[in-house]
Amino acid sequence: MGSKNVIEVNDLSFAREVLETDTPVLVDFSASWCAPCKRLAPIVDEIAAETAGQVKVVKLDVDESPAAAKQFGIRGLPTVVAFQNGAPLGRHVGLTNKKTLLALVGR
Repeated sequence: MGSKNVIEVNDLSFAREVLETDTPVLVDFSASWCAPCKRLAPIVDEIAAETAGQVKVVKLDVDESPAAAKQFGIRGLPTVVAFQNGAPLGRHVGLTNKKTLLALVGR
């Protein structure tokens, strides 16, 4: 999907990559058909590059991996959820800016 710093996850790898890590994680729940998701992608990529080693940034396609999306009540796209120690810290639904997303992980 673009950035070498963004990890693509699915229902099988979600727990390992997001819930079972001590590193803060920013999860971009999106879909290939979602125009606002496509507009948000470069912002997510930029955050991943700038916070490499400090924040893990992952992307999950809700059509390909609906279980994780359902588990966390994802109803609108794009939705970005911040996790710390396996628990959701905050979320933002819809297109937004880098500052708002960085605030979710305390940056």
